[in-house]
Formats: sequence, C-alpha cells, structure tokens
Amino acid sequence: MLATTAKSENPGAARGHARLVVEVVGGQSTVTGAYSVEPLKILVPKPRGQSAWACAGSFGGGLVAGDRTRLDVKLGPGAVCFISSQASTKIYRNPLHRPCSHETRAVIESGGILVFAPDAIQPFADSIYSQRQEFHLADGAGLVLLDWFGSGRAARGERWQCSRLHCRNEAFMAGQRVFLDSILLDQSGGPPSSPMRAGRFNCFAMLLLLGKPFGPMSTRLVANVSARPIERNLSLLSAASSLPHGAVLRVAGEEVEAVAREVRGHLALLADILGEDPWRRK
Repeated sequence: MLATTAKSENPGAARGHARLVVEVVGGQSTVTGAYSVEPLKILVPKPRGQSAWACAGSFGGGLVAGDRTRLDVKLGPGAVCFISSQASTKIYRNPLHRPCSHETRAVIESGGILVFAPDAIQPFADSIYSQRQEFHLADGAGLVLLDWFGSGRAARGERWQCSRLHCRNEAFMAGQRVFLDSILLDQSGGPPSSPMRAGRFNCFAMLLLLGKPFGPMSTRLVANVSARPIERNLSLLSAASSLPHGAVLRVAGEEVEAVAREVRGHLALLADILGEDPWRRK
C-alpha cells in the first residue's frame, strides 16, 4: 500500500490539504501525484491498472472542532479512478461550537471517469459540519458520486442530535452547472428527528450518475427503481429521477446497513469499468 505525505512531496501544502492526480501512462490509469497533510491522509492501494484506486481518511477516524480539510483531484484524459474512504467519517462533539468542514474539487478531463464513493458521514451529538464538493467534467467525461450520512450513534440513542450538518454538491459540464444538491439539518429549524424532517429514518443517501459513459446505466437505474411497487411504512425508500445528462437516486432507510446494500447493489454494475467490484469485500 502506498501512502504519500506533503512533507516529502509538497512541503508548502497547507494543513489538511490533499491532492491526487491520475493520468494514463502506458495504456493504464496511473497515480502520478499524491500528497496529504494531517489530519487528512491519502492511501493508494492500487496505483496503476484498468483503474487507479485511492482511499481518503483522517487521523483519529474523523474531524474534531476547528478541522478544515480539502481534497483536490485531477483526472487526465481517459483516466479512470475510484476514491473511497477507510470507514465512516465521524464528526466529533463540538461543545465550543467551532465549525469543521471539508471541501472536494475534482477536474475530470475528456474521457476520464471518476467514481467518488466514500463511506457515510456520522455526525455525533453537538457536532457542526459543513461539506462542499465540486466536480468539473469535460466533454465525454463521467462521474459517479455517492454522498450519504447517518443519524449518529443511534445504538446509543443519539439520533440526529448534531447542531448543524450542511452538505452541498455541484457538478459542471463544459463550464455549465448541470447539478446542484444541498441539504441542511439545523437544530434552529426544530428537532431533525421530527416526523416532517428525518422522522424514523437513520440514513439518507444520494447517488449521482453523470456523463456519457453512464447513459445506459442511468436508464436502467431509473427503470428498475420506478418499477418497484409502492408500499406503506417500508423501512427503506428509494426514488430515481432522470437528468439531462444522467440520473440521481435517493435512498432513505431506518438502518445504515440496508441503505449500503441498496446503493452498492447499483454500484456493482461498475465492476466492468473499474476492473473489479470494490464493494465485494465490504
């Protein structure tokens, strides 16, 4: 396993900053640049192949008050990359109300494919977290984005007790914004666990397929989900919608594990693109 740090490759990098560059070298997707500065870290378990794989994480398994991290990703023409995380990102208690945040900015050049699918965010009680992610696609590029979060430590009775959780995702194609998704949970608007907000559900997920490489997969996704019968009081709800350049799937579940199975069932179709099913060992 390869792990590089800013101390050895980019001494001037800011704290909490990471960068990953993947290009096609000798006909294979290859990590040609990687560095990270604590508390953010980048591991590269598969630096070269049909697709390159990277894993983002943080020292301590999550973010504490005041942490600000940023990940920059660049995929060259035709490069394929899968990015996940070591485990769920914990957002720890923040009694002093010092916000923590994460930013992702990815540039995918023509013919490149990025599968960005970290594990779920788990906000603890009294935590404050803001996440903003931007994805810029050139003509012919493709993106699969999974963004999801849970209610916290539900097994300990800690459901939706975070002070504030804000997740914003934007995607651009040829410089034009084609997708915007923003979710805000804030105690000032009432208890997030109230029936008209999160209610009985403990996990929400958004899966975005975007770009020409995922045209057929987007069509199948919408058709399969739309064909399901509608029943009352299901423990798992899924809804899929077509987009001008792809599709979006939204899932709400009472159990994080059930949401994970639903999402990964759809993502298993990516095995041909990545060369292997990355969720097979999960």
